[in-house]
Amino acid sequence: MAIITLTTDLGTKDYYLGSLKGAILSQFPEASIVDISHEVAPFDILQASIIIKSCYQDFPQGTIHILGINPEANQQTRHVLTKVNRHYFIGADNGIFSLIFDSKPDVIIELDLPQQTDQLTFPTKDIFVTAACHLARGGSPEVLGPKVNDLKELSMFRAVTEEYLIRGMATYVDHYGNVLTNIHKSTFQSYAQFKSFSISLKRSDYEIHDISASYSDVPEGEKLAIFSSSGYLEIAINKGNAHQLLGINKSDIIRIDFHVN
Repeated sequence: MAIITLTTDLGTKDYYLGSLKGAILSQFPEASIVDISHEVAPFDILQASIIIKSCYQDFPQGTIHILGINPEANQQTRHVLTKVNRHYFIGADNGIFSLIFDSKPDVIIELDLPQQTDQLTFPTKDIFVTAACHLARGGSPEVLGPKVNDLKELSMFRAVTEEYLIRGMATYVDHYGNVLTNIHKSTFQSYAQFKSFSISLKRSDYEIHDISASYSDVPEGEKLAIFSSSGYLEIAINKGNAHQLLGINKSDIIRIDFHVN
């Protein structure tokens, strides 16, 4: 049974999602379709990358992931198929893949598929679904187009390290108001020689000096820092909304200053 996941900014109000699933089932009725999220903010590839990066490895190897966020191709953006950790990813090379993967994919193929319609406004259905169903039927990736060597890079969303400092930013606010950052646990652990640190939030009077193991490590209503299941630093409030109560918004700077003494 082939699994095809969908991550898009289509929402659930309009007909687009139904049309997308209908196209999959028309081409491959045996497909198992899994919705990861369709509530990505329009064109927000950073938000989409965090969502897919945080969960794709929980799926079986061989899963096919369709990424329908800002999917149109142009002279600077091509449609590609990539393979990483025995998972397939199909989407526009608009920088999203560089945010999902920590290393170069095993395979990168530029999709070269004929359009079934002269309408070019829905490539997620007309291009990505066709490629996904080809793979789901056991088809070879190589017949979908030529191999290429690189992907568009978006390094501006990565945390920056200095001698006594990690400077990151808030990248995602979840349903609970917890604020995810782009500071990975491995980056933080590289400063293990320092015995104390300060996590500075947007407002100068808010600092955190410890990493919690669980939300209940602090009293209800108290702020905390914790590494989420995805491995990234999260700012939260135990049974509260850090986004609202601490005034942290996406793209706000999050600093970790390490103290020598």
